[in-house]
Amino acid sequence: MDTTALRSAYDKLLEVAARPGLGDADDGGWNADQILAHLLSVDASIAAVALGVMAGSRPSFDNRICLDSWNLDRIIAEHAGRADLIDHVRSQAAVLCHVADRLTEEAASVLVPTLLLSNDALVLDQPIPLAALVGGLADDHVPAHTQQILDLRVAAPGHA
Repeated sequence: MDTTALRSAYDKLLEVAARPGLGDADDGGWNADQILAHLLSVDASIAAVALGVMAGSRPSFDNRICLDSWNLDRIIAEHAGRADLIDHVRSQAAVLCHVADRLTEEAASVLVPTLLLSNDALVLDQPIPLAALVGGLADDHVPAHTQQILDLRVAAPGHA
């Protein structure tokens, strides 16, 4: 499986997350640390699914634990600040890409029962190919969170 787009999406996200001046979400949504913790949880979960498929099992993917505030707080507490979170996201994304790079066409086409929620709304509840689960990170998930982090930028004094 080609992970060029996923690697590129993560490069951009990590660049944005390292910028100074990130504030809180105007709508009460996640801050940068919570977004990074969410990505760590998602990436580890999808890597585990991919490894399970490669091992011959038929795992499922359910993102509810990746949205759970207690879990996100736990992940954040295990790190020594944003730079440490960013480093962990970088290494976790590399692990996920390394695993995905080694998926055969057959493994990538395995249907994975998938439950996706976003903002307490059901987005998907059906089997999808493993390749679509991984590819969705590059096509939508990581860019959406990159924009979410960009939206946290606090305007410099005197700028709107």
